[in-house]
Amino acid sequence: MDQQQPNQYRDARIGKLEKIKELGIEAWPAKAQRTCGISDIIPKYGSAEKWSAEYLEQSKILVSVMGRLLSYRDMGKSIFGHLCENGQKLQAFFRKNDLDENDSKAWELLKLLDLGDFISVTGTLMRTKTGELSVRVQTIQFLSKALLPLPEKWHGLQDKEQRYRQRYLDLATNPEVMDTFQKRSRILAVIRQEMESIGYLEVETPMMQPIPGGATARPFTTHHNALDIELYMRIAPELYLKRLIVGGFDKVFEINRNFRNEGLSQRHNPEFTMLECYAAGQDLRDMMDVTERVFHASATKVMGAEVIEYSGNKISYSLPFRRITLKDAISEYGGIERSLLENSDEIKKLANECHIEYVERKTTGALLGDLFEHHVEKQLIQPTFITDYPIELSPLTKELPDQPGFVDRFELFVAGMELANAYSELNNPIVQLQRFQDQLVEREAGNDEAMLLDMDFVLSLEHGFPPCGGLGIGIDRLVMLMTGNQSIRDVILFPLMRPQVHQISQTDQANA
Repeated sequence: MDQQQPNQYRDARIGKLEKIKELGIEAWPAKAQRTCGISDIIPKYGSAEKWSAEYLEQSKILVSVMGRLLSYRDMGKSIFGHLCENGQKLQAFFRKNDLDENDSKAWELLKLLDLGDFISVTGTLMRTKTGELSVRVQTIQFLSKALLPLPEKWHGLQDKEQRYRQRYLDLATNPEVMDTFQKRSRILAVIRQEMESIGYLEVETPMMQPIPGGATARPFTTHHNALDIELYMRIAPELYLKRLIVGGFDKVFEINRNFRNEGLSQRHNPEFTMLECYAAGQDLRDMMDVTERVFHASATKVMGAEVIEYSGNKISYSLPFRRITLKDAISEYGGIERSLLENSDEIKKLANECHIEYVERKTTGALLGDLFEHHVEKQLIQPTFITDYPIELSPLTKELPDQPGFVDRFELFVAGMELANAYSELNNPIVQLQRFQDQLVEREAGNDEAMLLDMDFVLSLEHGFPPCGGLGIGIDRLVMLMTGNQSIRDVILFPLMRPQVHQISQTDQANA
């Protein structure tokens, strides 16, 4: 397609729009005439066995629906078209003799329609000779002219970057994309139902924070003019949710955005959605139960199965999920003698053999994390809880009583991806302050992802913080797993993109 064609299409369609106005038809009405949605009609009347052509003919079921015109076949005395709404299509059958006698302009209007236009039709339900559910149209309402054409109908919008930049066209032309985002919404609804059914209260905490905390990540910064202070887009809601536990809430959860100033990849977007929850009086084992409940419900209630295929693997969400310690996983998947992981010199040696960077500058715990990432992570296909993490990797977590230097934490891995992270939360304010101070040393050493000292949070702990379990689940990755998408951009409606450079035409330059 040459560069002039879009303008030619637009000019032709504007010409048709003017003719529609000349017929005295309102070009941009404020409201559509409709009694129900196409997505309501298809499930209810779609069965040819229950709603046969004869039954529909006798029933005279009158409906008014609206949709985008996606197909148009002019047969001379009759016209067939498909209207689409919410990813569902319904055929409209137009015949001049069926149209309202008082609307003499309806047939002329039909000749001025283009693919992509929005219209509303009123008529009785029927079934064609081929068995397709249709509306025998009596009246038409024009709703909106598409001045630019949709992508070629047989192939839809194929270019990945264009799909992300123009998601509206992606949704309009690729039914599987519409299905993904409908499933995403249903997954979120199911998660909320599950959380509320076990006593959790949904809350909202600040998106802009004076001190970013709750995770080790680089934040986005902004400035509040009236207060003349620097603020940060939150990297996690953790420290505010914990303040609510101090205040007396028993169980709280939040499903909302986090922001991390990091790179983009198939599994990372700087703006992403998390479920985070905290429960007073509970620990890591309780958080495992919540995690299993969320994943199992998403699979069975939305996808309709316990076993779902992803990247060629059949992944089972039957309960319970496997549980294994970090060291045992390194030993098992890396083929490493377990006793070597108890010796810091041997751990450094193993790290050097794997070509891990900056071995001499890293702690033993950090190196264990690197060995896990190198040997284990990609091999964890079935849902697996990895437990007992080095303390350096989890500064907000309660230490294991029988393992100094290790904390009561798990991460859930599925299909080689981390999906969830949970702790038995640290509730000793004295130890918490020391952990924050250790993080400050990390920052001074050049780690700009280390946590800042949040004295107000420490102060809240000093007013008493009960034993508490905390959990975070990555919603975008969960949706990826459930819907079979390989990139996080395919499950975020509007992923972050580099701005396009729009070229200024020679005419515009001359007028400037």
